[in-house]
Amino acid sequence: MTGDRQQDPDDARAITSRRRVLAAAALAPVLTVASPAATARALPTGAAGATGATGAGHGKRVKPVPTDLDHWAGVAKALGRGGNMLRGTTYHTGFPRRDLLVVSDGVVVTPGLALGTHVAFVRYADGSTMVMGDVVVTEDELQHVIDAWQAHGIEQTALHKHLLAQTPDLWWAHVHGHGHDAVALARGLRAGFDRTGTPPPVAPDRSTPVDLDIARMDATLGAKGSVEDGLYKTIFVRRETVTDGHLILPPGLGSTSAFNFQPLGGGRAALSGDCVMLADEVPHVLKALRRGGIKLVELHNHHLSEDPRLFFTHFWAVDDGVRLARALRRAVDATDVVPGG
Repeated sequence: MTGDRQQDPDDARAITSRRRVLAAAALAPVLTVASPAATARALPTGAAGATGATGAGHGKRVKPVPTDLDHWAGVAKALGRGGNMLRGTTYHTGFPRRDLLVVSDGVVVTPGLALGTHVAFVRYADGSTMVMGDVVVTEDELQHVIDAWQAHGIEQTALHKHLLAQTPDLWWAHVHGHGHDAVALARGLRAGFDRTGTPPPVAPDRSTPVDLDIARMDATLGAKGSVEDGLYKTIFVRRETVTDGHLILPPGLGSTSAFNFQPLGGGRAALSGDCVMLADEVPHVLKALRRGGIKLVELHNHHLSEDPRLFFTHFWAVDDGVRLARALRRAVDATDVVPGG
């Protein structure tokens, strides 16, 4: 065409070369910023290698300190119900969803089997308080609850299912908070709970007989279980010291395997529970559960910055209680845990 000329190949190569030089120069500041030190500074407080406002980074771990119920009176008032002490360091409060009629796999699920919201507070040697919990919410409640928590500085560390094909649709949200005002943390949690239909507290019934061969199940699992609200429950805890960022977790907090059995008559039970595992234990546990006829529901994490890294699998089954205990024992033996009492 008139006024156009074909570009000389040497000119084209020169232009391309200049462009490469300019691009490299433009990227140089970016490469300088993305240094290891800058990356470390960008890590969230509490993550491995990070240093937060408390000055507690990698290698500067903070231990929990013993407390009693009186210490948590303000937290109990803010939550609107009392709690109990676990192992001298952990203040625990339950919020079972007794307001819900939940059916899974043809079984009417009792609150103690799989509908128990739980939160736990721990006081630390630096004067701070950490709270973590597992909260049952309906699908209709979920986004409203999360918005309320986020407005009050309560983080979500996991969102998943504990049951298969349940009605109504439910979700389990793990929450986390850390600060120097325990009552403010409790108020933040309460803001979310108030967006749910969680009912007022009811004293647990520990006298209801359980139609299961508890003695054989205890012997099979190698642990002494407990009876509460007509259910048989067994807990195992990791042997390792587990940290959440720079905070050392009390034994059993956020690192338990928990098995709940709801009697169905004739020695049969509905089983809902979860196993805590290290990465190299996961395949062995999943195989043991499936070989025992137990259905897998979820495989996920509950924390964001724990050490060692922990994985959890939730599962479900309906079968003879002793047979279920036998299958669970093989899963327990594949993990480094001890009975939690």
